[in-house]
Amino acid sequence: MKYVNAKQILPDKLFRELQGYFQGGYIYIPIEQNRQKSWGEVSGYRRELQKRNAQITENFKAGVSVEKLAEKYCLSVHAIRKIIYQK
Repeated sequence: MKYVNAKQILPDKLFRELQGYFQGGYIYIPIEQNRQKSWGEVSGYRRELQKRNAQITENFKAGVSVEKLAEKYCLSVHAIRKIIYQK
């Protein structure tokens, strides 16, 4: 997250109004709900995990054991089972 000086981006009237409520600190202004990106959408990590999980499922269907998959992907047996049996 990048910090921006409010004086540089807000109209003077709004800036002075904000100073009446809050001075010398940081204010977080959240993104509107309808504009917010879902987890992993920006970094692409969600796609990576989906691709990895698809490979795990394909390998399991091809006959690779849960234990071998856990070892290969450095995950627990429980995590592999959750990936394989998710709906």
